[in-house]
Amino acid sequence: MFLVISVSGIGANWGTQTSHPLSPTTVVQMLKDNGFQKAKIFDAEEGTMSALKKSGLEVMVGIPNDMLATLATSSKAAADWVSKNVSSYISDGVNIRYVAVGNEPFLQTYNGSFLQTTFPSLQNIQRALIKAGLSSQVKATVPLNADVYQSPSGRPSDGDFRTDIHDLMLAIVKFLSDNAAPFTVNIYPFISLYSDPNFPVDYAFFDGNASPVVDGSTTYTNMFDANHDTLVWALKKNGFANLPVIIGEIGWPTDGDVNANIQYAQRFNQGFMNHISTGQGTPMRPGPIDAYLFSLIDEDEKSIQPGNFERHWGIFTYDGLPKYQLNLAGTTANSRGLVRAKNVKYLDKKWCVLKPSANLDDSRIAPSISYACGNADCTCLGFKTSCGNLDARGNISYAFNNYYQKNDQDDVACGFSNLATITNMDPTTGTCRFGIMIEVDSGFSWKMRQIRKREAALPLLVFLQLFLTLF
Repeated sequence: MFLVISVSGIGANWGTQTSHPLSPTTVVQMLKDNGFQKAKIFDAEEGTMSALKKSGLEVMVGIPNDMLATLATSSKAAADWVSKNVSSYISDGVNIRYVAVGNEPFLQTYNGSFLQTTFPSLQNIQRALIKAGLSSQVKATVPLNADVYQSPSGRPSDGDFRTDIHDLMLAIVKFLSDNAAPFTVNIYPFISLYSDPNFPVDYAFFDGNASPVVDGSTTYTNMFDANHDTLVWALKKNGFANLPVIIGEIGWPTDGDVNANIQYAQRFNQGFMNHISTGQGTPMRPGPIDAYLFSLIDEDEKSIQPGNFERHWGIFTYDGLPKYQLNLAGTTANSRGLVRAKNVKYLDKKWCVLKPSANLDDSRIAPSISYACGNADCTCLGFKTSCGNLDARGNISYAFNNYYQKNDQDDVACGFSNLATITNMDPTTGTCRFGIMIEVDSGFSWKMRQIRKREAALPLLVFLQLFLTLF
């Protein structure tokens, strides 16, 4: 196993919004095999936390946004949460170093839903950590999106916190400083490219091909440095120039959008690793950068409201296969590349596809594929995606198979009004992988069966519009 050098340690975000998760012990072994030193998780699920016991990994454990209202108004609820999800696991050998209070709670798309509850929750969790005698070991922080600060000119030196939350941000920043806790920020050049068709593509990457942004005597050739230093300037001009900064999330998706592909993801993530492996930091903040890649594994049940790419941030596929070569030690050290997950068990080698005899004009086709996509994952279908070159029959087969695999290859899940059939021949073609689902524990399978029974009662035509977007 290789180590990251000259860096505060590279971490990974481990999300679990997936229909068939790898076992927590498998994921912990993946993290260790690949040289990750830290894991950032989004809630304190028992199986995940138990697998992290005595793993040697530093852990940032998250509190979901939907808990903030309770924690903000109840010191007891905060104390109970810390006792159950921090104190007890530390006693059992989990190396918890941070508690992430909420996740990007001030996103403008949330329309202020968590403005009143985030800071009180942070205060109550901090008090609970102090009461538990853990405040020197465990720091409470709030992972924030980079939209909490801005620069009207685009130059980092003009950076400051967003005007609508300026006072709130300063209160939080002062509280973090008073308690020797870091500012945690998520920076996503991909989102800038996704949101703005005029965004200069090369500026999102680290290989120096972009037109630079000149800020006084400083020249910025990539968005990460400029964005990071916009935050540093915001902190500096408000009296907190030395507050530590953690990059809570940074990465690039591989599917679901024209700019979400393996080539760009490899270019960005390898560029980032090379960039931070030097230990030089950014112009305004020299030194090692503390960061967590987003993310470790694809999640097929994440909301696609922000975009279809949301389910494809992983550097590994759902079954723990590396999507591309990535040297996590950067250019300063040798690496054998990413190591796949061990001891992954698959279901049988069979797929559900459209019958060759089926007529594309059959009136049952539209509602069938709509139902499949509504209850499975069709985000790999579309313009310039991994399965974007499939013909109409291929699109339908992909949708059918995804639903079939998500339902544990249940024969009933390959019915679709007698339009589908099960085959032993892999339909995978080019960049489009027709996956086979992995096995999960029996308790989880039972839970999924109950969910599927409820899904089966939904009207088929609810998802017709999804189908129409595929062609």
